[in-house]
Amino acid sequence: MIVEMKKYIKDLKTPVAIVGMGKSGEAAKRLLLADGYSESDIFTFDGKLTTAQFSDPQELITKVKPQTLVVSPGFPLATPWVQDAKKSGIKITSELSLACACLETEKLIGVTGSVGKSTTVSILGAGLQAFSKTGFVGGNLGVPFSEYAADVLEGKRVRADWAVIELSSYQLENCDGLELAYSAITYFTPNHMERYTSLEEYYETKWKILALTKNTMFLNSNGGDLVAYSKKKAEKNVAVVEKNDFALKNFQLEKANLIGSHNQDNLALAASIASAAGWPSQAIDGMKLFKGLSHRLENVGEISGIRFINDSKATAMDSVLIAVDAASESRAQGKKLFVLLGGKDKGLPWEQLQVLNKYPNIEFIFFGQCRDIAQGKSTLPGSSYEKLEGALKHAVSLAKKEDVVLLSPGGTSLDEFKSFEDRGEFFKRKVKELVTP
Repeated sequence: MIVEMKKYIKDLKTPVAIVGMGKSGEAAKRLLLADGYSESDIFTFDGKLTTAQFSDPQELITKVKPQTLVVSPGFPLATPWVQDAKKSGIKITSELSLACACLETEKLIGVTGSVGKSTTVSILGAGLQAFSKTGFVGGNLGVPFSEYAADVLEGKRVRADWAVIELSSYQLENCDGLELAYSAITYFTPNHMERYTSLEEYYETKWKILALTKNTMFLNSNGGDLVAYSKKKAEKNVAVVEKNDFALKNFQLEKANLIGSHNQDNLALAASIASAAGWPSQAIDGMKLFKGLSHRLENVGEISGIRFINDSKATAMDSVLIAVDAASESRAQGKKLFVLLGGKDKGLPWEQLQVLNKYPNIEFIFFGQCRDIAQGKSTLPGSSYEKLEGALKHAVSLAKKEDVVLLSPGGTSLDEFKSFEDRGEFFKRKVKELVTP
């Protein structure tokens, strides 16, 4: 049953062509149908997915003569045929803009950044869940915003009081109609240089979020190039958040479940937004209870006094280095850290891990197809096992109370598992089997 018969998404000339039929494209199509557009009004294009009606852009333009293109974030707006369509008068919009056209009373918080945005959005989501019965968390992370809007129009959920949206730079390129009550940028570091002509263009695209923000935009003081960039801009309504800020002292964020100083930064950013937005105290309690994203420095918990951390998503050297730093900080003085490294190699610079030779009280255990390559290039000492289970068994046999066992492999999962999620779930399951509480 449709809740409202009124048409929310107005001024869309048909035919409408959806460009890119991943999650975003599918969500856009569903929302258009929920808003009263007919199947005959909508056409789909994707250069790779065979589920789309068209794979040749020229054929799409010639046969359909679309008047509107809904371009998915992963499809570059700079693509020549899209630019030609725009010059010819065809309207260019996005799944995000379609969703925003359907909003009424919802208050939005947007988070972007080169790294850390998914964790910060998830922390905010945990805080929102602690007090709100209607809140929504999604966007670039998890559920597309058009899925939320379609659910509302189809009567499957009530409108959210607050919606926390992760925003990629790609989404910020094409987001007409997006209005944020508050926003945050977590980090600036070079990324997506295959899409942007310069680092300045990439940062400027992220910085666009400020113009969409009604109240304050919050910045992480330890956000790489972020603070220096903000000083060049000298904009109003920008607040730099430091995890040791006096205003945050009463929140006792250091008692949160998340490990690592970088996550204290993320917590401080989220708590500052919650405070400015007038969220109740239980929101901060909910944030502190958040254990992290699955398979990314995920605190599995303590069994027999040994702490286990699942960082299966770490398939790059910088991710491993961050994880080891975070796990080292989380252990008591004088206690050991066991690091499980390996998986399948993808030509990675394992030599970057040589700096870990200087860390005290760490034992390295290698596993998987690339165990010899990883150990040889990293020059790290340690035992070696064919499979992850053997490496974990060895760590468990040596670990004592208050020690930490970290899975942060560096290599991909495809030697033994179908995905990093599959590897992480295996690790968590085996921990419970191998360790007696």
